[in-house]
Amino acid sequence: MRVGNSDRTRGGTRAGRGSRGGGMLGLAVATVRARRTAFAGSFAALCLGVAVLTMSALILLSGDGGVPGRYAGAPVLVRSAQGGTGPDGVFLERAPWSARQTKELTRALAAVPGVRRAVPDRSFYAQAVADGGPARDAEQRKGDRLGHGWSGAALAPYRLTAGRAPHRSDEVALDRSLGARPGERITLLTAAGPERFTVSGTVDGPGYYLTDERAAELSGGVRVIGLLTERGADPGAVAAAARSVVKDSVVKGSVATGSGTVLDGAARSELAPVRDAKTRWIGGQVLTAMGALSAFATVFVVASTFAFSVAGGRRELGLLRAVGATGRQLRRLLYGQALAVGAAGAAAGALLGATLAPALGSVLTDAGFLPPGFAVRRQAWVLAATFAAGLAVALTAVWSASRRAARTGPLEALREAAADDRPMTRARALTGIAFTALGCAAAAGTAFADPTDMTTLALCTAVGLITGVTLLVPAVVPPLVRAVSWPLARRRGALGMLVREGMLTAVRRTASTTAPVLATVGFVVLITGNTQTSVHSYATRDTASVRAEAAVVARDGTPGLSDAAAGSVPGTGLLATTVYGGAAKTPMEAAGIDPGAFADVHHRLRTVSGSLARLRGPGTVAVTESALTTLGGHTTAEVTSAEVTFEDGRTERLRIVAVLADRTAPTPYTALLPRATVRAHDPSALTDVVYRTGPATSSAALRGLGAEEVGVADYARRADAEEDRLVEVFTLLLVAMSAGCTGVAVANTLLMSTADRLRDLRLLRLSGATLRQVLWTVAAETTFVVALGSVLGALTALPSLLGVRAGLSGTFGVPVRLIVPAAPVAAAVAGCLVLALAASVLPARAALAKTARAGAG
Repeated sequence: MRVGNSDRTRGGTRAGRGSRGGGMLGLAVATVRARRTAFAGSFAALCLGVAVLTMSALILLSGDGGVPGRYAGAPVLVRSAQGGTGPDGVFLERAPWSARQTKELTRALAAVPGVRRAVPDRSFYAQAVADGGPARDAEQRKGDRLGHGWSGAALAPYRLTAGRAPHRSDEVALDRSLGARPGERITLLTAAGPERFTVSGTVDGPGYYLTDERAAELSGGVRVIGLLTERGADPGAVAAAARSVVKDSVVKGSVATGSGTVLDGAARSELAPVRDAKTRWIGGQVLTAMGALSAFATVFVVASTFAFSVAGGRRELGLLRAVGATGRQLRRLLYGQALAVGAAGAAAGALLGATLAPALGSVLTDAGFLPPGFAVRRQAWVLAATFAAGLAVALTAVWSASRRAARTGPLEALREAAADDRPMTRARALTGIAFTALGCAAAAGTAFADPTDMTTLALCTAVGLITGVTLLVPAVVPPLVRAVSWPLARRRGALGMLVREGMLTAVRRTASTTAPVLATVGFVVLITGNTQTSVHSYATRDTASVRAEAAVVARDGTPGLSDAAAGSVPGTGLLATTVYGGAAKTPMEAAGIDPGAFADVHHRLRTVSGSLARLRGPGTVAVTESALTTLGGHTTAEVTSAEVTFEDGRTERLRIVAVLADRTAPTPYTALLPRATVRAHDPSALTDVVYRTGPATSSAALRGLGAEEVGVADYARRADAEEDRLVEVFTLLLVAMSAGCTGVAVANTLLMSTADRLRDLRLLRLSGATLRQVLWTVAAETTFVVALGSVLGALTALPSLLGVRAGLSGTFGVPVRLIVPAAPVAAAVAGCLVLALAASVLPARAALAKTARAGAG
């Protein structure tokens, strides 16, 4: 006979069922209050997880850094909308208007009612030279080294502080922060090389301002036309009229439909520099990873807490079943506890995240993950959403524990033995095997994936294996404990035997305390090993693909090499530019080269079809396999020509003379052109690097041109130095996130474990063991658990790292060394050990001392 089994009984009123539901919820709240120490870890984990999620969401949804200063004085702006965007993670400008299009569109926009003046923004590379090298003022340290036509100063607007506007081609007005005075002579470094100018005046903003005619010679096409409105004109009405001008394709259809986008008000922030867009994208990746990792760690902590709570409270659950509670009511009890803890933790986390979001935004801005001027906007709906997400996480995490609670029988209340009769259920074993298989499949896929997908697959591998191995730990604990602790059991004294038998008797407890250590060490090994291996592989690839004496590169503070610097070095260089392929005008990174010398230096270059030797004359181009796909072709069907738009806005049809293998082409270029072709269409293009194959140029001569010579291997490392710095900061953030969240689980689980076994420890004391012996037993068992979790965590991360190494080796065609930094891994293990000992030995000592005092009293 089953007493009080309302699951099977259809009797009773709705009021009765509501009473029972309310009673279970009240009992859940009372249980949380009575066992608040046990649930403190779940509260802390939820609070931290929701705080990180709130900070990430607020920062991601806070928009951009506002209207760029260069355009703050123009109420309406028209931007070129020709072409699409680059591949994911690659940020390039859209195709510019040609000189003819710019002239016609400017004339049409100037005729719009309310427009006082339409000003094309002509920009080009320029930098002052002082003290034997390029100068760096406050704005240039942010990467803005641009010259403009004088009319462009009105778009800011920047005002003259001394002197007058430039009238002759050899005059310049510049930022007063440089300290130059009107009438002085100054050297400007442009793409052609150093050139002497006379300072005609100074302005109250950054940049170098030449005559509009001289700026047109030094710049390529125009992407932005600013509209200065008449006094009292409505910017909204002007913007609407400008949209009609662009849409109607005025001036005999020479400006193609959709070739311009009109921006006014806050929308002008879309004209932030491309580097800011890339910065925001990188920051978004960081914040997304932090949010995902915190969500996983939170579920992990809360699930382990409630699983341990159910395992340790079998007697209480059995008593409830004995007095008539049903399995559904026990599940309701667990969900009530999760709801109580989740509501408190999610609310505290949402408020904490809203408070700390500006501080995190400032840290990410200083680190380079967010553009300068970024500000966090607090939005109430974001806090409500993250609060709801916290509740959902808590309820999801308790699902497995509630199922186990529902299976608790009335006889559990009569059991005195602490031994686990069935630590590994069939469902747990099958789920663990499924997750482990999923992780192994992701690791295998990593070996054949594109580098851009490897990080995602590596994280999938880690999550799958960590979850799977954690579920399977009860099956591997007994043999591992017997194998490792066998020497301890043979030694004299009871300490080794007590440690061995205690862990074997309570397998579930041992597995529960091992799991958070496994997750902590596994994530640290994975994150640090993955980033360091990837960074090393790129440097190895770039070094192995080049045969040269040295590399001449731009000095710190100079974005590239001028023609004068590149021409002073015997060797071959890469003149960087952007071209826009096909009718869609998709942006592609390109380089101008000397084909013969280039092939000699890049000895690993492989052509799929055609020959690089045929890259002669202004009408030829060589493209990579991926660029060929962008242009509408594929390697099995040769494309003979393609329509290409250059940086000056002109479009030409070029003959494709060679298709290069993606993996052997110089990164990041997808198209190669004769150097003369690039210079003819892009007057402001700079050379990224010159590989020296002849005699060295004097250091003093290079320094005056903003250049220096380094080893090829050094250049390979320095080329990605900024990205490597961001990766390092990214790694530290993720390691701190994962270690912090799982560290809470380590402390919480050990604290609960110690509280659960206080009765056994008191029995040891009554059996004659001294306080020191009991504490040594607890410490030894804790150390063993941390060691076991650390080994399993490292082994769990290994398949992912091996998959990444194999994938990078196959992609780059060079051997890649697996690198796992020892310092962060050792710090993670040491941190887990300190937390575990503090959470086990100290509570045990306090409880036993209290018992001793009570007995003495």
